[in-house]
Order: sequence, then C-alpha cells, then structure tokens
Amino acid sequence: MGGPSKEARQAAIGTEQGGDFYIGRRYHVNRTWWWGYLRRPGQPWSKARLVVFNQNTMRAPDNLPQGGPSGARYAYDNNYEYRIWGSFTGEDVYEPNSNQFLSEFRLTNYELIDSDPGWLFHPRDHYDPHRLTLHP
Repeated sequence: MGGPSKEARQAAIGTEQGGDFYIGRRYHVNRTWWWGYLRRPGQPWSKARLVVFNQNTMRAPDNLPQGGPSGARYAYDNNYEYRIWGSFTGEDVYEPNSNQFLSEFRLTNYELIDSDPGWLFHPRDHYDPHRLTLHP
C-alpha cells in the first residue's frame, strides 16, 4: 500500500491538531456495509474502530451507484483519509456479510485529507477487495 515509514507516520499523528472530529480511513470490502475506520486526532490507528455510518443526517462521500463511471461509483475512495464529524450513536449494527457487530456512527460532515495516504496499520498492509485484511 506504500506510504511513509512507521516512524514518520507516528510523528505525523503526534502533530495532528485536536478538535471535535475524527480521522477516518475508508476501507471497502465487496458486499460489506461498513464504512471504514475512525480514530480521534493524535491517537494511533491501533485505537481505531471499524464503523457503519448512519446516514440519516448526511450521506457518506462515496454513496454513489455501484455501476457508475470510474471515480464516481460506490467505494471509489477506498483508503482515502478524511476528517469526519458526527457522533457514535451507542448502538451496535450487525453487518451480515462479515458476521460482525460494529459501532454505528451518525455522520454529520466530512472533509478529504488525503487520497493516497498509504498503509493503515502496518507498513506490510495489503488490500484484498474480497476479504477483511486490515485489523488494528
């Protein structure tokens, strides 16, 4: 997945400005309904939570048709990093295709930070669009 060294990544996370938002990384696996991982600014990705978005207030950035043109279809933004606003609802949502109960997050706003941030949890991360490969 490429990206900076582990030390450079830790240093960058350590200098993040705090605020009432989360840092989110889109993580798409075919046939799943989660959105990706969220963590607080300044926290390592190992503290991130895999979440399902509640989109009653705002739609996710990639909430587009699955068969749309390249760059304008569902999950076009896999591995993009965002600043995410909203709150956890306190509910767990069953995601049947992965057989997991995941935290529900009510999205209220988002802002793209980086469309090519590299690895998420470890420099040896790999991506398989057909199965869960990234774990904190």
